[in-house]
Amino acid sequence: MSFLQPWLLVGLPLVALPIIIHLINQRRFQTVRWGAMMFLLAAHRMSRGYSRVRQWLILAARTLAIAGLIFAISRPLASGWLGLAAGGSADTTIILLDRSPSMQARSAEGGDSKLDTGRKQLAQTLQTVGSGRWILIESANRTPREIESPAALLDLPDAGPASSSADLPLMLQAAHDYIRNNRTGQTEVWLCSDLQENDWSADSGRWDTLRDAFLELPQGVRFQLLAYPQVSRTNTSVRVTNVRRVNTTDGAELLVSLHIARDANASDKITLPVQFEIEGARSSLNVEVTGPHFDLKDHRIPLERSRQRGWGRVSIPADANPADDDFFFVFDNPPPRRTIIVADDGEAERPLQLVASIAPTLDLKCTAEVLSVEALPTVTWEEIALVLWQAPLPTGKTADTLKSFVERGGQIVFLPPTNPTGDEAFGVKWKNWNTGDDPRPIESWRSDDDLLARTLGGAALPVGQLEVRQYCGLQGEVTKLATLRGGDPLVARVPTKRGGVYFLATTPAPRASSLATSGVVLYAFVQRALATGSAVLSKARQLDGGNPDGEIPTEWSRLTEAGDSISTELAHHRGAYKAEDRLLAVNRSVVEDNAKVLTNAQVAELFGDLDFTQVEDHAGNIDSLIQEIWRLFLITMLIALVLEAALCLPKVNRTPGATT
Repeated sequence: MSFLQPWLLVGLPLVALPIIIHLINQRRFQTVRWGAMMFLLAAHRMSRGYSRVRQWLILAARTLAIAGLIFAISRPLASGWLGLAAGGSADTTIILLDRSPSMQARSAEGGDSKLDTGRKQLAQTLQTVGSGRWILIESANRTPREIESPAALLDLPDAGPASSSADLPLMLQAAHDYIRNNRTGQTEVWLCSDLQENDWSADSGRWDTLRDAFLELPQGVRFQLLAYPQVSRTNTSVRVTNVRRVNTTDGAELLVSLHIARDANASDKITLPVQFEIEGARSSLNVEVTGPHFDLKDHRIPLERSRQRGWGRVSIPADANPADDDFFFVFDNPPPRRTIIVADDGEAERPLQLVASIAPTLDLKCTAEVLSVEALPTVTWEEIALVLWQAPLPTGKTADTLKSFVERGGQIVFLPPTNPTGDEAFGVKWKNWNTGDDPRPIESWRSDDDLLARTLGGAALPVGQLEVRQYCGLQGEVTKLATLRGGDPLVARVPTKRGGVYFLATTPAPRASSLATSGVVLYAFVQRALATGSAVLSKARQLDGGNPDGEIPTEWSRLTEAGDSISTELAHHRGAYKAEDRLLAVNRSVVEDNAKVLTNAQVAELFGDLDFTQVEDHAGNIDSLIQEIWRLFLITMLIALVLEAALCLPKVNRTPGATT
C-alpha cells in the first residue's frame, strides 16, 4: 500500500493511547482486602470472564478508531507499484511519452489506442499523485517543455500520434540534462512506451552511460514505467518498396511494388483489398495473402504521358493499427546514377566499373567514371551518387571534399589499397594485409538491414559463399556488417548523420576474393549504395518520419489532406509534401514493422541499480491504475466508534417477578 501523505503515518504510535490510558487508570486505585467484601468478590468472579472480554473489545475498538483516522488522513492508495511511500509527491515530474507508430495499436476489442490509453492513465494518475512541476519530453522532438498539469496531455497536438520512431536513450538523456541543468529537487521520471526493441536500442552502449549518469545525480531519481507490450496477432501492414514511371506505346505507366506483412505465425489464406490512389484517382486490387509475407512486384497503373511526376498512396482496410495501413509515395523521372572510381589496382578497378555501370532496370541510366585523385577537383559533386575508393585514404583538401559529399547525403565505399599507409579517413585507417593458404570463411553478416540485407522476396544474399583469400585489417570505430572467422570485419560502416561511409576489407581482384567471379553480392552491394546516394539527388524523395534528411520542414507544403498535425511537426507525420521543385513522401521507418518486444527481464537489466518500477497495462483499459481508499479507513473508524459505544452501554438488570 502507498500513501500520498506518508509523513502523517508518524502518528501511528497514537494507537497505543487507549492502552496507556487503561494502564494509568488501573494504577490510580489501591487494593484493600476487606472481609465484608469477600462474598461480593466471589460472586463477581462468576461473571468476570464476560467482563474481561468486553473490556478488551472496547480497548480494541478505540485503538482501531485511532488507526483508521490516521490511515484516512494519510490518503492511502489501492495500488502499491507507485513506490510513493518513500517520499511523497515529487518536486519535479518528467513525462517521457512514446508517440511512435506502434503506439497507435488497439486491442482486439477496439477502443482507444495504446497512446490514448497511456495519456489518459498518466493524466489521471499523475493528477492524483501531485507534483511541483510537470515536464513533458515526447519522442518526436525530445525537447523538455513545462506543462500546466497532466491533463494537458489529452489536448496537446504534439502529444498525439506521430510517424517517427522513438529513441528512449535519447529521451532519457534529455531528462538527465534537464535535471542536472535545472538542479531539480526530488524527481520522478514516468515513461509510457510499448517496449518495442527498435525504440529502446537495448544493445546500445548508451545505457551504461545513462545508468552511471543518473546514479551520480545528488537528488536521486525514481523511474516509473507504464508499459503496453501486447502485440496484436491480427494486424496487417503495407509498405511500398519501389515506384517507377515508364513510357509505353499508349502513354505511360506507374509500376508500384509493395510488401504486405502479417503475424509471423499466420498461415491462413486471406483476400486483402488493396487500394491505389494517384493524386485522388483511385483503383483497387484484391490480393491473396498466404503466410506472414506477401510481395507484389510492379503493379501497373496507367498514367497520362504528360504526367511526369506526382504523389500517391497505397491503403489496406483498417485493422488493429491504423498507422501501418497506408503508405505514401512520390514519383518523378529518376536522375542518372553516376559513380566515381578511384583505384590503384587495375584488377580491382574493372569489376567495380562493371557493377556500377549496369543498370538494374531499363529506365535507369548508370555511368561509372574512373578518375585519378588529381582530377577530382573537376567533378560536379552535385551529380554524383557514389564514390568507390580503392587507393590510399584521402587527406587534405580531398578528404574535406569527400566529407562534404557525405554530409550532402552521398555514399562512399573504401577498399584497401595495394600498399596501405598510416593515413586516416573518417576516423578509420587500414592496417596490414592478411594472407593465408586457405580462404577465410565468412562468419556472420547483417541480413536484416543495410547493404547486405535480404532481397524484397526474402532471399538472403550468398555472402557466406564468398571466398576471401586476402583482406586488410581495420582500426577505428565502426559498425560491423559482415565478419570473417575470428571476428575481423569484412564490411563495416562508419556512423554518420547523413550519407554513408563503408569499408570493404578486401577487393574484387581475383587474388584477393571471389567478389568478381561470384558477382551477385558485389553487384547488390554497389547498386544499393547507388540507389541510396541517388535518392538524395532525386526530385522525388522517400523520407522516414522524423528524419528530414537535409530538407527544411518549415518550408514544406502539404499535398494530401490537411490532417491534424501542426506545421512545425510535418516531418513527423506521414503524407506527401512539396518543397520548392521537390516532392517528398514521409512514412514510418521500416523498423516499425518489426513487432519484437523487450521482456521484463531485459527492461529491468537496462535500468540496473536505478530506483525503477514497472506496471503493465493494455490498450483500451478504462480502469484507474490507482485509487484513493481513505474512505474505507474512515468507514472502519466509524464502525469501531459505534462498536465501542455499544460495548460501553450499562448492563440492564431485570428484577425477578417484576412486571411492566
